[in-house]
Amino acid sequence: MIPGKYRSVSGRAANNVNCGLHLVIQTSPLPEKNKVEFKLNKDTSSFPGRLLQHDLERNYSSRQGDHINLVSSSLSSFPILQRSSEEKILYSDRLSLERQKLTVCPIINGEDHLRLLNFQHNFITRIQNISNLQKLISLDLYDNQIEEISGLSTLRCLRVLLLGKNRIKKISNLENLKSLDVLDLHGNQITKIENINHLCELRVLNLARNFLSHVDNLNGLDSLTELNLRHNQITFVRDVDNLPCLQHLFLSFNNISSFDSVSCLADSSSLSDITFDGNPIAQESWYKHTVLQNMMQLRQLDMKRITEEERRMASVLAKKEEEKKRESHKQSLLKEKKRLTINNVARQWDLQQQRVANIATNEDRKDSDSPQDPCQIDGSTLSAFPEETGPLDSGLNNALQGLSVVDTYLVEVDGDTLSLYGSGALESLDRNWSVQTAGMITTVSFTFIEFDEIVQVLPKLKIKFPNSLHLKFKETNLVMLQQFNALAQLRRIDQLTIDPQGNPVVNFTLWKYYVLFRLSHFSMQKINGTEVTQNDMIMAERLFGILAHVASSELPQYRLISILGDARKKQFRYLLESKRKKPGIINEENNDSKRLVGENTNRATLNYTTRDFYNEKLEEIK
Repeated sequence: MIPGKYRSVSGRAANNVNCGLHLVIQTSPLPEKNKVEFKLNKDTSSFPGRLLQHDLERNYSSRQGDHINLVSSSLSSFPILQRSSEEKILYSDRLSLERQKLTVCPIINGEDHLRLLNFQHNFITRIQNISNLQKLISLDLYDNQIEEISGLSTLRCLRVLLLGKNRIKKISNLENLKSLDVLDLHGNQITKIENINHLCELRVLNLARNFLSHVDNLNGLDSLTELNLRHNQITFVRDVDNLPCLQHLFLSFNNISSFDSVSCLADSSSLSDITFDGNPIAQESWYKHTVLQNMMQLRQLDMKRITEEERRMASVLAKKEEEKKRESHKQSLLKEKKRLTINNVARQWDLQQQRVANIATNEDRKDSDSPQDPCQIDGSTLSAFPEETGPLDSGLNNALQGLSVVDTYLVEVDGDTLSLYGSGALESLDRNWSVQTAGMITTVSFTFIEFDEIVQVLPKLKIKFPNSLHLKFKETNLVMLQQFNALAQLRRIDQLTIDPQGNPVVNFTLWKYYVLFRLSHFSMQKINGTEVTQNDMIMAERLFGILAHVASSELPQYRLISILGDARKKQFRYLLESKRKKPGIINEENNDSKRLVGENTNRATLNYTTRDFYNEKLEEIK
C-alpha cells in the first residue's frame, strides 16, 4: 500500500525493507563459476510510513536482520542487482539497499514497478542508474556523499526525495519533478534558495543545517505547509507572506536580531506555528509580546502553545507601543518643523543685515562723492543666499511634504523658557496667555530680533510674565553699552545672557561692569553664566559712578524730571524741597532717602532712545 499522505514525526524518516535478493556483479557473459553472489536476508518490515517532523536530522536506527555475505572480486564496474521471481512478487514495489557500503548506485534491471527505493547510509557520490524506474515515488539517499543533484529527470512520478546529510552545494536539476511533495536537503552545504519555484505541489521543504544567510525566492510554492530552516546563518526573511498554505516555520538557531528583519511574517494569514529560539531576538525582553502583537494568528511559539492571557497582554502592550510610536512621530515632526522654521528665520535675518550693510555702504559713497555701483536688493539678491537645509530623516520625508517652510517667526514654550525667533514672534506678547503658563515662564530668549524692536515690548514683557528673571539675547544687534539702559524699565532681572553671535557689544572689555552698574538695582546674580561677586559691584561703581554723576548734574531739572518715572519724580521733588530747608531739620532717615534717590536719579539719566523713537521726536519738533 502506498501512503497517500506523508505525515511528520520525530525519529527515522523511513523504515525500509531488506528483501531477499541476489546482487550480481557482471561485466560480460561469463561462465557460471565466475559469478559473485551477495545474499540478503529477508525482513518483513514495511516501507516508510512517516517523515521526520522538522529536521530529518537523526541517524536512522540500525536494521534488524540485515546480513550480507560478500565475496571479493577484482572486477570493477557497476553492480547489477537481480531478484528472484518470488522476491519480486513479495516486494514488488519496494527495495532497500541500506548500509551496503555502496559507492555507486547499482544497475537495477527488471524492476520497473519499484515505487520505494532506499540507499541510506552508503558512500554513493552520484545519483545514476535509476532513470528506468519511472514509477518511483520515493527515493531515499540520506547519509551519502552526493555533491550534485542529477539523474532524476525521468522520475516524473517522484513525490518524496530525501537527500539529507550529503555534500550538495546547489539546488538544481529538479525541473521535471513537478509532483514532488517532500524535499529534504538538510545537512548539506547550500548557500541559496533557488530553482524550486516550479514545485507548486511541494508541501514539506527541509533546508536545516545548511549555509543560508537569507530567505527569499519562495514564490510559486503554493502548497508548502512546512518550512524548516533551523541551524543556518539567516539574518533576514522575505517572501514568506507569499506562501498561502504555510503553517509551520522553524527558524531556530539563526542570526535574526530584530523583528524588522522578518516583518513579512506579520502579513502571513496561514502561519500558526513558528520558532525563533536560539536567535539573538529571543533574548530581548520585548521578544514575545512583539511577535504576538504582530502575528495574532499564531497558536504556537517556540513549540509552546500560546495562552489567551499571553494574547491579551500582547494586545495591551501593542496599544501602548502604538501610542508611544505616534507620540514619537509627532515629536519628530514638530522638531523637524522647528528646525526648518528657524533656518528660514535665520535666512531672513541675514538678508536684513545685508540690506542694512548695503544702505550704509551707499550712504558712505554718497558722502565721499565716489561713483556708486548699483546694488540690487530685490528677488535676484535674495536668491544669491544659499538655502540652509539639514538632512531630513527618511521616516519623516512624506510627512514633511505638507509642512510650510516659509514661516518667518517661531514662538516656543519649553518648560519655564519662552523662546522667540524673528521679529514677528514679538506679537505673541499680545496673546491672552493663561495665568498658569505665564506664571511658569522664568526665562525669555530672543533670537534674530533687532534689540530696538525688543525695547518697545519690554513693558508688555514685564506685565505678561511677572516671574521672568533671566533674559537671553542672540543675534539681536546689541552694539553699544547705551542699549543696556533700556533694560532698567523691567521689574527684575537675576540673570543676563548675551551670546557673542550677532552681539558685537561683548567685544568691549568693560561691558559686564557697565551692566552691573546701570542695573545695580536688580542685584543680578549671573552674567553669561558667571556668578556676580561683591568685588564686581565695587569695580562697576568705581568705573562708571562718575559718569552717572556728570550726566545728571549737567541736565536741567525739567529734562531730568521728564526722564524719571512717576514714582521717582515724587522722590526727586521731595529731594528738591528738602534742599530748601535748614540742614539741621533733615534727620538721618531723610539723609538716607536723599542718598538713595540721588543714586537712582544719577543712573536714570543714563537712558536709551531707539532710532525710531528719536526720529519720531525729531519730526514732532520740526
